[in-house]
Amino acid sequence: MDNKDINRIKVVLVEKKRTGKWLAEALDKDPATVSKWCTNTAQPSLETLRQIAKCLEVDVKDLLNSQNE
Repeated sequence: MDNKDINRIKVVLVEKKRTGKWLAEALDKDPATVSKWCTNTAQPSLETLRQIAKCLEVDVKDLLNSQNE
């Protein structure tokens, strides 16, 4: 697997002026887990991705990088 960024969680957090710590608290997750998502060293489950989108008030598609780039 290449090191291509799969998700845009960190970018969307910046756009929404939110922090990883805020997201961790909103989802009741460990901040280290959210940090791994933001650095693309780990990926959230689809259900968690839906929860992230709801917290950030964006569409799930906005959290993913297109494979056609």
